[in-house]
Amino acid sequence: MSVAGLKKQFYKASQLVSEKVGGAEGTKLDDDFKEMEKKVDVTSKAVTEVLARTIEYLQPNPASRAKLTMLNTVSKIRGQVKNPGYPQSEGLLGECMIRHGKELGGESNFGDALLDAGESMKRLAEVKDSLDIEVKQNFIDPLQNLCDKDLKEIQHHLKKLEGRRLDFDYKKKRQGKIPDEELRQAMEKFEESKEVAETSMHNLLETDIEQVSQLSALVDAQLDYHRQAVQILDELADKLKRRMREASSRPKREYKPKPREPLDLGEPEQSNGGFPCATAPKITASSSFRSADKPARTPSSRSMPPLDQPSCKALYDFEPENDGELGFHEGDIITLTNQIDENWYEGMLHGQSGFFPLSYVEVLVPLPQ
Repeated sequence: MSVAGLKKQFYKASQLVSEKVGGAEGTKLDDDFKEMEKKVDVTSKAVTEVLARTIEYLQPNPASRAKLTMLNTVSKIRGQVKNPGYPQSEGLLGECMIRHGKELGGESNFGDALLDAGESMKRLAEVKDSLDIEVKQNFIDPLQNLCDKDLKEIQHHLKKLEGRRLDFDYKKKRQGKIPDEELRQAMEKFEESKEVAETSMHNLLETDIEQVSQLSALVDAQLDYHRQAVQILDELADKLKRRMREASSRPKREYKPKPREPLDLGEPEQSNGGFPCATAPKITASSSFRSADKPARTPSSRSMPPLDQPSCKALYDFEPENDGELGFHEGDIITLTNQIDENWYEGMLHGQSGFFPLSYVEVLVPLPQ
């Protein structure tokens, strides 16, 4: 950097410190300029955030958004339209449906319906790819270009203007100590930068119809996507309804079980655990509060003498396996004290109290309601 350049940097830094710390007054820009600068700043923030949200709208997955950003750069360099480069969720769903539809086969109504739906989902993915490409070309790329060129250029002019203003104010404050020609040149450079910055901001704000056109292109792309999506889904809905009508009109095939082959058990062998014709073995309970695999109840073959309290007669042996259960033998008379639920009673026998399953006893005198 030349000596003159170093001096200029010193002047600007000195003036900035005097304004920030010492409260010195700097050259005021007119209200129209400030208003224009404010509008440009708002425009810059709007374009930046809309760009980010549009990319997120096209592909909510952050990893896919990174791919989309890369493809934006590639498309600018090559000037080519390429596939978005990431699988659409509709396409992944379609591939899944087609794979399982083929596995189910043509004899399955569900399998055929999955094939129809899978093909439609893949078509939806292609339409979504077209939407992404259209929006990227006609909305995202132009706005990105606006950020990278016009708005960036305006920020450069404004920064340069601020530097020249500080240099001019410093020299103006030291008027008489520096040559008048140097002060005049500083003033001319300040005015020149102000005019350039003002012109660039004016051109941006006056041509905002271009951004409206780009926004219109976004909406047109969305409309085209949704029209095609509705058409694809309407066709799929008709196919599925037709399949339902055809399936309901077909006669239902009755299930006919195959005839059972006779089982030759041979002669019963008592010695090796065959199939004896003896009386059934006694049944015992296998777990607490068991309601399944209950032995069938058989009515008492003999009349019981009348009892003066709620009671029941044991039909089978019951061996307790858990705390709180009451064990008994076939023929025992148990005093009923409470009904736990529809499957279990509480009773007393030989001075002991506990729970036992209803399926193992015959109630002689029921509990009072």
